[in-house]
Amino acid sequence: MLGHFGFSYIGLIYILMLQIPNLKWSRHKPEGYDPSGENKILLVIERAGQVLCTASILLFTDYEPRTLEPWTAWFVISAALMIFYEAYWFRYFRSKQTVNDFYRPFLFVPAPGAALPVAAFLLLGIFGKVIWLIVSSVILGVGHIGIHLQHIYRDSR
Repeated sequence: MLGHFGFSYIGLIYILMLQIPNLKWSRHKPEGYDPSGENKILLVIERAGQVLCTASILLFTDYEPRTLEPWTAWFVISAALMIFYEAYWFRYFRSKQTVNDFYRPFLFVPAPGAALPVAAFLLLGIFGKVIWLIVSSVILGVGHIGIHLQHIYRDSR
């Protein structure tokens, strides 16, 4: 349950799928996006979760599927969530790039920019039986999803 130490190419793929759209987003932020007023505690929790997730997804080798068995479904669902995350970004970059475009649900998932990758990381941790990624994903989820929900609530008023 602790994991086998080593480099994970699956982890690298997940990190690239996460970071490439975010780097592009930093140059195409939504019209009307205002990060001021974000809860500082949630920001600290989010940053801690980002560091912990990045380390635990890259430094353990337990995420590579070796055989096709029922347990592999955790990996398949996790990978599908990351593909949906990429589709969410594709939709955003093809839109007018407003705050509403950024936060609107995707496939009935609220706050998809936060919820999809957090859920994907959590399920990957379950698949690999790596407690470090599971715990890191929960920490990241509290901060990242919390901040997104704060924005959705604030911007909807």
